[in-house]
Amino acid sequence: MPDALSLTQPALRVHPPTVASVPLVFDSPHSGSWFPADFGHCLTEHELRCGEDTYIHELYAIAPSHGAALLEATFARTYLDANRAETDIDPDLLDAPWPHPLIDSGKARYGQALVWRNLSDGRSIYARKLSVAEMRHRIDNFLRPYQQTLRELIEGAHAAHGVSYHVNCHSMLSVGGKMSQDGAGSRRADIVLGDRDGSSCAPEFTELVRTFFADAGYDVRVNDPYKGVELVRAFSAPQQGRHSLQIEINRGLYMNEQTYEKTAGYQKLEADLQALVAMLAKFARSRSRA
Repeated sequence: MPDALSLTQPALRVHPPTVASVPLVFDSPHSGSWFPADFGHCLTEHELRCGEDTYIHELYAIAPSHGAALLEATFARTYLDANRAETDIDPDLLDAPWPHPLIDSGKARYGQALVWRNLSDGRSIYARKLSVAEMRHRIDNFLRPYQQTLRELIEGAHAAHGVSYHVNCHSMLSVGGKMSQDGAGSRRADIVLGDRDGSSCAPEFTELVRTFFADAGYDVRVNDPYKGVELVRAFSAPQQGRHSLQIEINRGLYMNEQTYEKTAGYQKLEADLQALVAMLAKFARSRSRA
């Protein structure tokens, strides 16, 4: 049962289709801005929002009206990163050894494993170590419910249509930080698509999205610098008709990265994403085997 300590609100929200369903699921694991009471951080909430995919759940909000499901996490990414495996734990963050197997994805090296140790600029999030009990609490009440719900949405779409298309929705800082894998000061493209080097979805799906953004005037890269992480890896099996693609959007296109306020570019991006969702819904419907 959920631990009441942190759960003063639901850890996630599901927005189901409002018209006949298509085999298309969107999820936004990082757009939440709720800081649970037991976080115990030493930075301000404003500073901690730099890890947030601000407004991403709003930018894709039209999805249910096209027959697609939309899932969003409500909790802050810096509290727990729902786009990580539960084995991806940073041992340097804990005050005692983790009693279960660990699988290092490489994210702990940057202090950004399942629970982040520091921000992208290197600042420490905590002035303390976390207990094993705290880590278990976050996994049981935040990570597992989110990932299980996403699994159910994808499997439900696949069961109903014989195929599923999953879009993992993110935003990225316009410039790499001190702890970024692409290096401090690296200027990023407008859009980065990640299909784990072609292993998480059919090439036609990646190309469909790449062409859409390129035709709309965006600078698009594929798997550079982001290839897709856990949610794309865990829920994809193209050979079985389960396709997952990660989309990263440069925050400089639509918001002030210091104040988190929307800029004049927000409306254009929103209109373009609405057109993208409509196109993907049409594509998914055409691939349905129902």
